[in-house]
Amino acid sequence: MNHPVVIVGASMGGLRVAEALRRFGYAGPITAIGDEPYAPYNRPPLSKEVLAAQVSHEAVAFPQRPATADVNWVLGTRVASADLVHNTVTDVNGEVYPYSALVIATGLRPKRLQVPNGQLAGRHAVRTLDDAIALRADLVPGAKVVILGAGFIGCETAATARKLGCEVTVVAPGTHPIVRPLGVELATELQRRHEAQGVHFVMKTGVKDLVGTTKVEGVVLDDGTVLPADVLIESIGSHEN
Repeated sequence: MNHPVVIVGASMGGLRVAEALRRFGYAGPITAIGDEPYAPYNRPPLSKEVLAAQVSHEAVAFPQRPATADVNWVLGTRVASADLVHNTVTDVNGEVYPYSALVIATGLRPKRLQVPNGQLAGRHAVRTLDDAIALRADLVPGAKVVILGAGFIGCETAATARKLGCEVTVVAPGTHPIVRPLGVELATELQRRHEAQGVHFVMKTGVKDLVGTTKVEGVVLDDGTVLPADVLIESIGSHEN
C-alpha cells in the first residue's frame, strides 16, 4: 500500500496543495492534518464583511472540489513532530502518520503584546474563525475599542468596529497607517477617510501596559497616557508556525 502525501496544515495552503496534486495527475492518497476543527476557509473576510455580520464557517468556507473529495482531512489535531528519516509525523495524541511525501503548510500565528498586566480578558487577535467569533461578541455598540497596529488587519477591524457602533482608537508606532506598502500620500488619504468615519489615530507610540483587574479597562501608552478600553485588538504582526 502506498503511503499518502501528508500535508501538515489544513488551511488555504494545504487545500491548494491537494488541489494541485490532483490537477497534475497524482491519484494516490492524501492526508491533510490541521489544528483547527474547521474545513479550509478564507481568512481575509474575518476582519471585514464577515466580522460585521454573523460570523460562521459557512460564510468563509472554500468550496469542495470533486477532485479533492477523497482527501482525508484530520481536523482539530496538531502535529507535534516529524521523523524525516523514517518518513512519519506524529500528532499530539501519539498517532503516527507514515508518508510518501511531506508538505509543511502550517501558516502563521499572531504576535501578542507582552506587558506586565497581560493576563486580562478582553484581548483579541484576528487569525482564526474562533478568533473572529470571540471578537464579534465583544464588538457591541458603544464599546471602547483600542487597536494596536495600523496595518491592513488593524485598519480593516477599525472600519468594521466603527460600523458596529464602537468607539475606535488605533495606536501604532509608525507615522501613518499601512505606510510601508502604500506610501505616504495614499496612507495619509486612508487615515483621513478613517478619521472621517470616526476612527481616532494615536501614532508614533506604543503600549507599555494594560489597566484592569480581570478584564481590560484601559491601555497605557509609552508616555503614560491611559486610553479607556473595553476591548483590545492586537494586530502587531505574526510568527511562523
